[in-house]
Amino acid sequence: MTASRTLRIGLVGAVALTAASLTASAVAAPTPTTRDHSATQEAMDAAVQDGVPGVAGQVKDKYGVWKGTSGVGNLKTGQTRSAHDRYRAGSLTKTFVSTVLLQLEAEGRLSLDDKVDKWLPGVVRGNGHDGRRITLRQLLNHTSGIFDYLAAEEFGRKYGTKDGFFKNRYDTATLGQLVKYAMSHKPESAPGASWNYSNTNYSLAAMVIESATGNSYGDEIRHRIIEPLGLHATSVPGTYPKVPQPSSRAYSKFAASTTGPTYDVTELNPTLSGGSGDMISDSGDLNRFYSALLRGKLLPKAQLTAMKTTVKVDEVPGAGYGLGLIERKLSCGVTVWGHGGQIIGSLTDAVTTADGRHSLAFNFNGDWTGDSGAVIEAEFCRK
Repeated sequence: MTASRTLRIGLVGAVALTAASLTASAVAAPTPTTRDHSATQEAMDAAVQDGVPGVAGQVKDKYGVWKGTSGVGNLKTGQTRSAHDRYRAGSLTKTFVSTVLLQLEAEGRLSLDDKVDKWLPGVVRGNGHDGRRITLRQLLNHTSGIFDYLAAEEFGRKYGTKDGFFKNRYDTATLGQLVKYAMSHKPESAPGASWNYSNTNYSLAAMVIESATGNSYGDEIRHRIIEPLGLHATSVPGTYPKVPQPSSRAYSKFAASTTGPTYDVTELNPTLSGGSGDMISDSGDLNRFYSALLRGKLLPKAQLTAMKTTVKVDEVPGAGYGLGLIERKLSCGVTVWGHGGQIIGSLTDAVTTADGRHSLAFNFNGDWTGDSGAVIEAEFCRK
């Protein structure tokens, strides 16, 4: 239910002093009290013009919070989107799961160099998969070579087609069941040989959290991240199929096309993306989370450095993948850190500067069109 074959990277400026005159003593222009977000709004509007039902987002920087919306949250009623909408955050879940594992390492309860088999004996086996050769670090940076369960034909047929989705969308899947879909296929590569985005890696990482702590990964995320940061709109929803209010509807065409019928896919059992893409949040919470993470509020220096140590991602120019965290150099030279996420009916991006002081998070409530990268470029590279 999250992005699989294609990595989605959804993707502070200095105050300029200008001379008021060419006299001996130049006078600085007044310091601005707000940042211009008109280009960001225009990029959101362009996404709606391209066919996205609606866009909702927020920016947090040294000037405060800017809230932007475009389009509608409900195609039937015409209700507009709200900047406070909660939505399915998809693969941004990976950053939360990785943060918990890194906290456990900082506490001495596990090591990223541990083999998967140490924590999950016999789970990663079959068709060439071998958890005795794969480290936890390789799970988190997608160099494990493990097959992505979302790419399994049987999974896609059951949940990714229109008929399959509406028949089976309330199914409950355990983390172990998701992993078994992957084990029925050959690995993408040998461990450490190449970078291959696989949602199975994070279902396994969530299982490791549970093995190491004796608690569900959702409880650990709540205890370690959601509650300390006061992320009141953020949740690991378990089997609950609805998105709490305030929220908009989510839409899909079940095809990479701007034509054809549009279907309301808001309700589903999130366990179908367990550990890799099941969380719900809003733009304000995501900005708070990624800002706190990059500012060292959630991890000691050694673990944050490890998280920011990236593997090159050839599919996306200028991008590198760390441990559940993506680095991307934008066209203007600004580097942002964060993650993109896709789950049926919902596309989300959250990025922040390396100092955590300029953050952007936004959501498209449709999954078939729209340029999320243009929104990020507009915010961080505005002319």
